[in-house]
Amino acid sequence: MAEKLLEVKGVSKIFRIGGMLSRKRLTAVDGVSFEIAADKPVILSIVGESGCGKSTLCKMILRQHKPEAGDILLDGHSYKDKKHYKPMQFRNDVQPIFQNPFEAFSMRKRVDTYLFNTALRLGIAKNRADAAKRVNEALVSVGLSLDVVAGKYSSQFSGGELQRVSIARALITRPKIIIADEPVAMIDASMKMNIVNLFKQLRDDYGISFIYITHDLSTAYYVSDYIATLYRGTLIEYGSSKEIMDHPAHPYTKLLMDSVPRVGDKWEQDVAMPDMEEKEYSLTCCKFAPRCPYATAECLKDRPPMQELEGGRKVLCYHPLV
Repeated sequence: MAEKLLEVKGVSKIFRIGGMLSRKRLTAVDGVSFEIAADKPVILSIVGESGCGKSTLCKMILRQHKPEAGDILLDGHSYKDKKHYKPMQFRNDVQPIFQNPFEAFSMRKRVDTYLFNTALRLGIAKNRADAAKRVNEALVSVGLSLDVVAGKYSSQFSGGELQRVSIARALITRPKIIIADEPVAMIDASMKMNIVNLFKQLRDDYGISFIYITHDLSTAYYVSDYIATLYRGTLIEYGSSKEIMDHPAHPYTKLLMDSVPRVGDKWEQDVAMPDMEEKEYSLTCCKFAPRCPYATAECLKDRPPMQELEGGRKVLCYHPLV
């Protein structure tokens, strides 16, 4: 068994935007590296403003985007190794949960159809009776049951209930890792904590690691073992959630942590940051330097190295705050 469940090694993703004469290169993800150990399931939250590259990074882990540079390894096997890549096994091991559960299920199709198809088409169940057992087990683990869900359409569920069905669908394959992209963004505030508490329960009971993409710093602090902060496609700080939230080392992270509001509020409502500028993505110095109150000439000249602080914490800054 590999020592690391997931290794993201210097991955970059470039998009080309605009017409033929005005086309620009946008480096949406720029040399990001992190890893998740195989021996202990964790919840890693990836946080940052809209457009910072969070979803693009996760789409690369899900094989929906191909990196321009770097590599990703799952259980020690490179994504570049096409010879040994088994699509069905990958879909069993890595499952997504998306932001809007109502977009994940057609209004014209019964919800339980999706669950049975997942069990049968991915080889989890041999027949429909076996599939019913697996589907019910998954639904019970999220506080529902097949009796409650069977025959109903997405419009007959609340957002929170339907997101729990989405989680159950992901659990049917008994994955090693679940990637949850803004899973509580479309859910009422009263249900947000139910969903993130469910992530903690599934981590502990089923040994599943989560990558939790979120704007909501308060839930990230509550649910996470580790936090990775992205800014303009670059990983600028990584470490345990308590260390980063209580004592941020990067000035940008500090700005975000100082704005932590009530559960459910989002940064855009509280953080006074200017609009996203494309040119910042292409900077070869520190990308935050033009906005940083602590920036020096050194910061504006070259990109800082990733420094490792005490306890394995990492920060991309010449002048860390701790």
